[in-house]
Amino acid sequence: MTTPKGTSGRGQRDLHVKVKTARGRKLSSTRWLERQLNDPYVAAAKRDGYRGRAAYKILELDEKYRFLVPGARVVDLGCAPGGWCQVAVVRVNALGERPGKKIGTVLGVDLQEVEPIAGADIHVLDFLADDADTLVKGWLGGRADVVMSDMAASASGHKQTDHNRIIALCEAAAEFAYDVLEEGGTFVAKVLAGGAEGSLQATLKRHFRKVANVKPPSSRADSSEKFVVATGFRGRPDPDADPAADEMDDDAS
Repeated sequence: MTTPKGTSGRGQRDLHVKVKTARGRKLSSTRWLERQLNDPYVAAAKRDGYRGRAAYKILELDEKYRFLVPGARVVDLGCAPGGWCQVAVVRVNALGERPGKKIGTVLGVDLQEVEPIAGADIHVLDFLADDADTLVKGWLGGRADVVMSDMAASASGHKQTDHNRIIALCEAAAEFAYDVLEEGGTFVAKVLAGGAEGSLQATLKRHFRKVANVKPPSSRADSSEKFVVATGFRGRPDPDADPAADEMDDDAS
């Protein structure tokens, strides 16, 4: 695994922590705890003040595609616990801490209460509600430049079922993005590899000028997650348009 910036990676083998299975604790829980204790991104998140290791995923995606720019209006769907919002606040200059740069807006929505984040406007909202897009545009004072989502449906333990659920969630997030994005905007969302994402990819290709599939370095190697980054929003497609004319990229980095 690539180590986060600011860490040397030295001594990781020697410092590996092994966790004994305690009475009443499942083996899977013990493995999860051991993985957490030995994950450099978990340690880095604590050091850097992020609410979770997922913050590095959006950092790495933005380093590559540069969509969180000063002045951008960003919507984070399913924003709990708030790591992506934390990153976006700094990158879009929501607090105005970078003189001479445009000041952006970060709006987080989630089904549950989220602890406040300086520079972010957070609301309890079901983005699937009929009036969700109207509410979001009202809170933003216009359309969004970026809609992003790190949402995942609750795991069932059945690989194909979980894959289908997260693809359905991503499709719903994409539909929401079509209603709130400004022309030229960007959509970023987590998906799981598994074979059912063809329809999602085809739809995104009709809505955006470029669509890339990316597995950032901070995404665990044993995870099937990847992220779709769709840039250059051009509105709802012409039903007679040829999706083959659009551009599609796959990037394993």
